[in-house]
Amino acid sequence: MGKEPLKILLASPRGFCAGVDRAIQIVEMALEKFGAPVYVRHEIVHNKFVVDSLRSKGAVFVEELDEIPSAHAGCPVIFSAHGVPKSVPEDAQARKMFYIDATCPLVSKVHYGAERHYKDGRQIVLIGHEGHPEVIGTMGQLPEGAVLLVETVDDVERLEVEDAENLAYSTQTTLSVADTADVVAALKAKFPSIKDPHKEDICYATTNRQRAVKTIAPQSDAVIVIGAPNSSNSNRLVEVAAQNGCAKAMLVQRAAEIDWGWLDGVKVLGVSAGASAPEVLVDEVIAAARDKFDVSLEEVPITVEDVHFKVPKVLRV
Repeated sequence: MGKEPLKILLASPRGFCAGVDRAIQIVEMALEKFGAPVYVRHEIVHNKFVVDSLRSKGAVFVEELDEIPSAHAGCPVIFSAHGVPKSVPEDAQARKMFYIDATCPLVSKVHYGAERHYKDGRQIVLIGHEGHPEVIGTMGQLPEGAVLLVETVDDVERLEVEDAENLAYSTQTTLSVADTADVVAALKAKFPSIKDPHKEDICYATTNRQRAVKTIAPQSDAVIVIGAPNSSNSNRLVEVAAQNGCAKAMLVQRAAEIDWGWLDGVKVLGVSAGASAPEVLVDEVIAAARDKFDVSLEEVPITVEDVHFKVPKVLRV
């Protein structure tokens, strides 16, 4: 008996963004230039496959700097793409550590914007997910109380500020474009004088991947997003699929996690990947689908990305 046909719609763009690509390059180039071990504070990006791959090459992942042996203080320590509070490089300097900052330049832009507003006397409202490393890093750029965190429209309704006439808002770079628009609208309704970011904070890659999933979702019986459960942008892609005409949407890290029974009756499967997921994992899912179905592939491009970020000078000389 022949295999059931399955059409796979590949969202494009998908997978690695320029900030993730740069962060991984920084770890690999540090290993090549300085040798192992190279320490990395937190996951360099939210993807187990990537972290395990770098660990196999000599990267050592720690949660805090005090986990690094004093004898290794001269070894490079890399800060993740999500950014860190100012207290972290200050701590590294106090410990006489050699550190390299792999913060995504688009996250750094949010930091600079928040600092600029603070210097102009404004309190900052940050739209983001409590506890996410990027949010912790952004809030940690300024003194306690200078940044207020909101996640939902309800949070905005409960928000109390020091001066309604001196406010600005920023956003986490990996949020849902649609959900954030609702929160921004609520902020502007409650605080008409609130200042916008100089430029949109949600990054181009997040926006593009959401647009791509929004395009394939109405044509798909089910959508699989490849990404980590702690990856904000990957989780948002699942939500976007569900909000745009596809009742079945699943997040998986690897092909082995797919519940193939869940695909019973599915004729068209949409596939995307979060910004921290390498293309090899997309290939793995397609290969696993071919084992079970007669697969036909169709790439659905919505734009071409040509953004590249330079690595720090210390790795280029």
